[in-house]
Amino acid sequence: MYVTLTSLEKIAQGCKDGVEKQQAGLYNLYSKKMYAICLYYTKNKMEAEDLLHDGFIKVFKNISQLKDVNMIEFWMRRIFVNCALAKYRKQNLLHFEINLPEPDTHFHYENAINNLTAQELIQLIKSLSPQYQIVFNLYAIEGFSHKEISEMLNISESTSKSNLSRARAILQEKIEIRYGECRKVYSLAK
Repeated sequence: MYVTLTSLEKIAQGCKDGVEKQQAGLYNLYSKKMYAICLYYTKNKMEAEDLLHDGFIKVFKNISQLKDVNMIEFWMRRIFVNCALAKYRKQNLLHFEINLPEPDTHFHYENAINNLTAQELIQLIKSLSPQYQIVFNLYAIEGFSHKEISEMLNISESTSKSNLSRARAILQEKIEIRYGECRKVYSLAK
C-alpha cells in the first residue's frame, strides 16, 4: 500500500496523540514488515507474535521520541530488534564466544544456496545458537556494523566478528550437508 508523506505524518501525529484509529493505521502499514523481523529473532511463530505485540507497545509508548517521520520504519526496526535482544538477555541466552579460530571450509556453496528456498534458509539461520543467530541477523540482515553490534550487545568488536565468522561456517556446513543429500538423491533418481 502506498502512503504519502502527509498521510504518514497524520498517522504519526495521531499515534502521538493516542488516537486508536491512527495506531491501527500504523499497525496495518508496518505489521507485516515488523513480523518478518520478529521471525528472524525467534524460534517459532508464537514467539514472533509475542515479540510483535511487545514491539508495537513500545512503538506506541515511545512514538513521541520520533523526530523525523521519514525515518519511522528504521526507527521501528530498531525498536523491534532491541525488543528481541532484551528477550534474549532476560532468558540469559547471550553467552558469546570470544575469538574462535576460523574453521577450515573448502566447500563452495553458491550453487547450493541457489537450490534453497528462502524459508529453508531462514530455518537454517534459526537453527544457529542464539549468540550466533543474533550477530548474524544484526550484521547480515539488519546491516549493523561490528562496532554497532558490539555496543548493542556489550561485547568486543572482535567477538562480534568471530561470532559472525562462526555463524557463517556453521551455515556453510549445514548447506553442504543439505546440498550433499540433495545431490545424492538426485543421482539415485537418474
